[in-house]
Amino acid sequence: MSYKILVINPGSTSTKVSLYEDEKEVFFEDVFHDSSVLNKFKTINDQLDYRMMVLEKFLEEKKIKGSELSAIAARGGASYSLKSGCYEVDDRLLEDTRKAVGGLYHSSMLGVQMAKRLSDKYDLKIYMSDPTVVDEYDDIARITGIDGIYRKAVAHTLNQKAVAKRYAREIGRPYEELDLIVAHIDGGISINAHHRGRMVDGNDGGGGEGPFTPTRMGSMAISDVIEYLWDKSKAEMKELISVSGGFTSYFKTSNADKVYALIQKGDKKAKRVFEAMIYQVAKQIGAMAVVLKGLVDAILLTGGLLRFPFVEEIIRERCGFIAPISVFAGEFEQETLALNALAVLRGEKKALHYEGRPVFEGFED
Repeated sequence: MSYKILVINPGSTSTKVSLYEDEKEVFFEDVFHDSSVLNKFKTINDQLDYRMMVLEKFLEEKKIKGSELSAIAARGGASYSLKSGCYEVDDRLLEDTRKAVGGLYHSSMLGVQMAKRLSDKYDLKIYMSDPTVVDEYDDIARITGIDGIYRKAVAHTLNQKAVAKRYAREIGRPYEELDLIVAHIDGGISINAHHRGRMVDGNDGGGGEGPFTPTRMGSMAISDVIEYLWDKSKAEMKELISVSGGFTSYFKTSNADKVYALIQKGDKKAKRVFEAMIYQVAKQIGAMAVVLKGLVDAILLTGGLLRFPFVEEIIRERCGFIAPISVFAGEFEQETLALNALAVLRGEKKALHYEGRPVFEGFED
């Protein structure tokens, strides 16, 4: 029996849509959304109709009938934290995602909501794999300087896990035996320490921690936040965290190609800002080396910004002493979403159930 799986993957600067027939990707579309457009919406949930236009256009142009689909595989995020794996999406998960109960404010929350719109028309099951809120942190990584406030595990888990496992297969060793640093560098940036199959620490990119990105302001001194942002509303500060910071703040666009074109024309500001972003990526990689006590089997670089050669060059120059560096340009999220859903449809894997409570709920003592 053959299965047709529609894959929906909204990111901070794009919406990716694919059709898979079993293991084969038949169609793929990657639609870029400039921050100047996304800034028109008050909330990320308000982008739903706009993002649905991308999906509907894809189905129309590729002549894909919803009635012919076997299932939908969608990116997830913003629910309560959960374990790594493939989940069947139910109403509770959908509602928790829409309400962002886990505290994450990120476009990944639109994936299962877009799938629901289509599922309601054609009675299709929805599967979600390794969403941005997978929590495998070591307890020591959770602590902040304020009692009762804990760090959140937020990352491009889907692509990070896919790349780490792909690298493990290439070298003929189990992922569960390796100590890796994986850096996903794109519209969003997440850098994580993978210790023997678990992502034990990393930056909360969705919450504004770590390097600034094409759309996010990144970490700043709290004193600077108080000095320069205190008069802004909560909504305005959330926009700086996820939409209007980074390149958008400097250049009024989140399009890295446009910023790179400025560099090619000799623009000193564009070069300074772009290189500073990658410098901050390198510093975060160094921090993850400390997490792994310097015992790093490899540093893996992935994500769309690896299309610019100097990104890899800067990281190699600054981090090459830590461990060997391997590059997996682009990302493998579409494939991973589709193949995990396919395994469930074939009965090779059982889908997990969302429990509606976070993985970590605080310390008992």
